[in-house]
Amino acid sequence: MTILHDLRVFLLCLASATGLYGQVDAREIIRHAVAAEKLNWKLARNYTFLQRVELRRLDAQGRMKISEVRTYDVTLQQGTPYRQLVQRDDRPLPATEEKREQECLAKSIVERRQETEAERAGRLSAYERRPDWQREAWNELPDAFEFRLVGEGGLDGHRSLIIEAMPRPGYQPRSSIAKVFRSLKGRFWVDQRDRQIVKVEVEVIDTISVGLFLVRVAKGSHATLELTSALDGVWLPDRLQVSASARLGLLKALRIEQTTHYSRYSSVPADAWAIYPVDGRDALSAVVRRLKSTTQ
Repeated sequence: MTILHDLRVFLLCLASATGLYGQVDAREIIRHAVAAEKLNWKLARNYTFLQRVELRRLDAQGRMKISEVRTYDVTLQQGTPYRQLVQRDDRPLPATEEKREQECLAKSIVERRQETEAERAGRLSAYERRPDWQREAWNELPDAFEFRLVGEGGLDGHRSLIIEAMPRPGYQPRSSIAKVFRSLKGRFWVDQRDRQIVKVEVEVIDTISVGLFLVRVAKGSHATLELTSALDGVWLPDRLQVSASARLGLLKALRIEQTTHYSRYSSVPADAWAIYPVDGRDALSAVVRRLKSTTQ
């Protein structure tokens, strides 16, 4: 699921503007995308936002078994994100659960403020390294697929070039995660005006096995990611939709549909260390003071 969930790294930057398909090198578009992704990620991480996750679990006949919605407030604490549950099924949390979430947040604030320099450096370094395993694979994109410009389209007021990607026959992955590329096909919508991606679709065309066949993602599973441009030109996730079938071990089958919507983006100054949720800040301060008193 993580492989599908992390598609937002496919951010593209066109090498040159042209309306003639024969003059556009689709592979070159991807090469520039790989170079652009690192800078975009560094800028995008300086945003706080709300994340609404709607998860539906289906039975073998496609009937609904479980449906739940959770909304998270993703903020920054001492240089790294903190994800706090703030709503369930689009309703405020029960008082006891809200109190527990506030206490967990306050405890995290206290712990991070009391870190030694070495502990803080280690936490920040781990956060910086987190996407490295992904980049190893993304750097292989230009070589792992055959890209073809197939047309133009309009999407939310954007005129876009549409590029298809199919696994390149005979390609030998250099990193372990890039092996999944052989089981995927994709389609990209690239804005003609500012030369950035506005949408990606990915489909599993051959079963993906993870962890010595403990998890098998079925053929036909697919995901769609739509991006939005912030005022400062940074491209951020807007909506991610995933429909997947998987088998866990030899028996348990799992079918899920998940829609994640991102909203209320707010840019954080690069030198800001702590940005906390707007709602309930006074109550949060009281909890922080109480926790501090118990740890001194």
